[in-house]
Amino acid sequence: MPPDDLIGEIAVLLPRLRRFARALTRDPHDADDLVQVAVERALARANQLLADAGVTGWMYAIVRNAWIDERRARARRARVLVPEELGEHVADPRQGSAADALAIEDAMQRLPQEQREAVALVLIEGLSYKEAAHVLDVPIGTLTSRIARGRSALQEMLGEDSRTP
Repeated sequence: MPPDDLIGEIAVLLPRLRRFARALTRDPHDADDLVQVAVERALARANQLLADAGVTGWMYAIVRNAWIDERRARARRARVLVPEELGEHVADPRQGSAADALAIEDAMQRLPQEQREAVALVLIEGLSYKEAAHVLDVPIGTLTSRIARGRSALQEMLGEDSRTP
């Protein structure tokens, strides 16, 4: 793929990559940094993009792998750069009331990492099961299971939230 075409495709993906990064990192600043690292890696390794592979799945995989690298580095340093409490909300308030958006975001953040990644890729980003399984490097059955458990947990958490005063 010509470099200008790759840059154009990556530019179109930036909002989606940022949203996925925010779902992974739980922090808008870390998400922006993560996307920047992913774009740098993609451009530096453009020759690794296979002709029959899509740029979308490739970029999501780079973002996810960059996040895994960052989590490992943080574990080695044994400190968190930004406390979770200072994170901004990733939910789109235009999708419903602000209270609903906050409840959904809170429920997403309480999901285990594996379920949160699967739900974010398929239900929020709209990737196919095949694409998401490729990004997460898991069999489709594993992805399906994670999504089912994530959906169930979200419904339970949101159901609990709606019953509280």
